[in-house]
Amino acid sequence: MKCAEHPEVDATGYCRQCGKPLCPACTRDVRGALYCESCLAALVAAPQPVAAASGTPNPGLAALLGFIPGLGAVYNGEYVKALIQVLIFGGIIAALTTDLPAGVIVILAIALGCFYFYMPIEAHRIAKAKRAGQPEPPDLVVGQAKKPVGAIILIGLGIFILLANFHLIEREWFARLWPAALILLGIWILVDRVKRTS
Repeated sequence: MKCAEHPEVDATGYCRQCGKPLCPACTRDVRGALYCESCLAALVAAPQPVAAASGTPNPGLAALLGFIPGLGAVYNGEYVKALIQVLIFGGIIAALTTDLPAGVIVILAIALGCFYFYMPIEAHRIAKAKRAGQPEPPDLVVGQAKKPVGAIILIGLGIFILLANFHLIEREWFARLWPAALILLGIWILVDRVKRTS
């Protein structure tokens, strides 16, 4: 049998992939397996399937556990984030049980609903990134800039509940001054954006 590439030379083996006869000059030996140059190039260029590393979290399970405050973060190995989630969730529930104006209760109820659905989404994103071996993705709330958002929320919530306990939040006062919180939040976002662009 003659080589498929060099008809004047006898073949000494066959390509494991395509089966064509090869002479010693045409064979590419890879751990005892013979390949022709074109088949070896195709094998090297083909993307290899990435297997999930053992011990990495399952994104679906992380999302499911994320519906229980803090449990999705614990499953992903983020214990501080889990504690912050439990404290925020419990703080909003505690605020809802106090004697507050109806407008405040509505705002807190909306915040509770948004936070409840934020937890499983965040747990899913983190688990997906860990499974792919990527660095932790930017936070849904703060993006790339790592700000202590959890701490800010806890401080604000604590101040809010404390003012409510001492009956310092009255309906009339709150109804007139709550837009000031939006103004302060807007100023904070604007200053942060200007700092990042400069």
